[in-house]
Amino acid sequence: MRVFQVLKGLLVAGAVGMAMSSVALAEQPGSPAEAEAMVKKAVAYVKANGREKAAEEFTNGKTFKDRDLYISYYELTGKVIAHGANAKLVGKDLIGLKDPDGKLLVQMITDLAKTKGKGWTASYKFRNPTSDKVAEKVIYVERVDDTWIGVGVYK
Repeated sequence: MRVFQVLKGLLVAGAVGMAMSSVALAEQPGSPAEAEAMVKKAVAYVKANGREKAAEEFTNGKTFKDRDLYISYYELTGKVIAHGANAKLVGKDLIGLKDPDGKLLVQMITDLAKTKGKGWTASYKFRNPTSDKVAEKVIYVERVDDTWIGVGVYK
């Protein structure tokens, strides 16, 4: 009977430890590799399902949201097609949007998409949806026809 109680205690302790480690993992910010993978998955989704369905999924669905990772989907003019962290931005022209330091962030991202087709931007400041605080961020972007899709990571 004593052995059973010891084993039961170990199982309970192990389960609690696993639960705590999964909570800790959930709080880890997204990595650059995860951001790139999400962009590639989103590009494939647009190509397979079209712009409208993709915009709906990116903004309102759960497939393209993971911790602080989410899709930004813009026209090359700066108009927001979809935004995984703030649906109120959809339809707005944000080409002139500046970060707190005055950096034209949407213009910077759009210029990268137009000139290189894909890659990482320089850092800028933006609100982190998980902490609700402004933080340093870089975004990986890929051009798709006359649009770009990006996923950023917070530093």
